[in-house]
Amino acid sequence: MKAGMKVGIVCPYSWDVPGGVKQHVDDLTQALMAQGHEVSVIAPASDDDELPPYVTGAGRAVPVPYNGSVARMSFGFISAARVRRWVRTGGFDVLHIHEPLIPSLGVLACWAAKGPIVATFHASFTRSRAIAVAEPLLRSALEKLSGRIAVSDAARKSLVEQFGGDTVLIPNGVTVGRYTEAEPLDGWGPDGSTIGFLGRMDEERKGLPILLEAFKLLAAERPDLKLLIAGPGDAKDVYDKVPKAFRDRVTVLGMVSEANKIRAYHSVDVFCAPNTRGESFGIVLAEAMASGATVLASDIPAFRRVLGEGQAGALFANGDPASLAREAAALLDAPERRAKLAEEALVAVMKYDWSTVARDVVRVYETVTAGGAGRVEEDL
Repeated sequence: MKAGMKVGIVCPYSWDVPGGVKQHVDDLTQALMAQGHEVSVIAPASDDDELPPYVTGAGRAVPVPYNGSVARMSFGFISAARVRRWVRTGGFDVLHIHEPLIPSLGVLACWAAKGPIVATFHASFTRSRAIAVAEPLLRSALEKLSGRIAVSDAARKSLVEQFGGDTVLIPNGVTVGRYTEAEPLDGWGPDGSTIGFLGRMDEERKGLPILLEAFKLLAAERPDLKLLIAGPGDAKDVYDKVPKAFRDRVTVLGMVSEANKIRAYHSVDVFCAPNTRGESFGIVLAEAMASGATVLASDIPAFRRVLGEGQAGALFANGDPASLAREAAALLDAPERRAKLAEEALVAVMKYDWSTVARDVVRVYETVTAGGAGRVEEDL
């Protein structure tokens, strides 16, 4: 293995907004540095953001609708100038761009640089008018890639169908050791009657309304049942969806720190991921699995795969509150089954530990830099 590589990583989404791709970039950076590599990241961020020493800000991000969500991206003259300067002064052995198909820093970096470039594709997508219109520009960026990684079969399939070419499958990672030990939040269990949720509360595809409907079905028959919710969004809107008789059994934490997020996983008996679509992996599942939580998830393809078709966590019919309620009740009534699923989850999640995933990524770096390909330079 080539030691001490100098790697430049491009994050497309704002560094100060939680999200799966941003977390992936940060965790990959930490894992690469732990393995002896030198890493610099560039990401959308304003000048006054408090950034880690390895992150360079590329200008303030703006909200852009993307893949059923709203992402904060940078794409403009200021960002382009900062990307070019970062590439010119970086002296990178390899440039690693995340999500190069979206209008953010990845496309700018592809245009600005020459030399070994690897790209990771996180999202699955379908052909759209926007992609068709932008295809000539996207192809001009993709043609400069030396290697391509997809985090899921769905992401790889959509990329190959749309643009052709070969793509390596390397899943998302999770730093398992970060999650295994933590104290529950003050006043919380697990106590045999707590369901948890983590995600954007106001994003429909994350499925919180489905969980709230299931909670209504369960709460009348289970006076001890509680629901713990964490993530960005409007807490009042959540409480308004819960009947008054049950509101005192719902707690909305809002945005939480990384430490309290881990404590939240350790505070529940069942962690529920009711996401309805648009997930290529499911990092919250891997985090919950690493925390030793019992997972209940919708049966979308990405979640079925991560949970081993139900061996490492329970599944319910996607979009069906009654199915969710039945499966949650069955889990809450079976502590031995919960313990078995949690045990299986801890074993299953180890293949996603960043120590393993990062080594696979480095093998791609080594492939594209083999044979004296030269360092990354600005494409003048």
